[in-house]
Amino acid sequence: MPLPQQIPVRYSEEEAGYVSMRPVVKQIFRLHELTDMVVSVAGKDAERVRQIFRAGTVVYNGYRYWWESLGAELPEIELLLAPFPDDEPSRPFDLTKATAVLLESGGGTQHRVVEISRQEASAKKLLGKSSPWGILFQFAASSTPRYEIYSHLRRADLFRVTLPYDRAEQLLAAMLEAAPRALRHRWLALRPPAAITFVCPR
Repeated sequence: MPLPQQIPVRYSEEEAGYVSMRPVVKQIFRLHELTDMVVSVAGKDAERVRQIFRAGTVVYNGYRYWWESLGAELPEIELLLAPFPDDEPSRPFDLTKATAVLLESGGGTQHRVVEISRQEASAKKLLGKSSPWGILFQFAASSTPRYEIYSHLRRADLFRVTLPYDRAEQLLAAMLEAAPRALRHRWLALRPPAAITFVCPR
């Protein structure tokens, strides 16, 4: 039996640790809309998408969505996924297309990822010669970010570069020095990143 083109979906805010008292909202999703949301979570993985369709629930952007179990065979799921972008390891890195960076620090349970947008990092302090984004631009120009993956959640190709601690410390110090006061205050808790990922929408 083919998948329905319209699916009744309920959703509510996801609250960890206790039963949510938030109201439940009901909405009709078109099949491609539900598929898009599931792919954002599971990636372009037909088996994982099929499992989520069958389970009838997914957590996305702080909300839990659920629907009646949808059964489908892999060929039908693969056909649904065909229009979604694939990874392109041969795609060259173009910093002018980057809209954000992800700063990774720590490891294990201490692993932390901080996202900084290009718009935010482009602010300059009064009479400043460069912005934090300009510092990142110089860093990327002297490094070779390698292709990582296409992120369906971000709808972007990700390019990653790892840093030794001393270089990461210098980079962060230069970014803080270039940042205007309000931005520098927000970034004071940042730690030298072990890796930087550039987010480049396709």
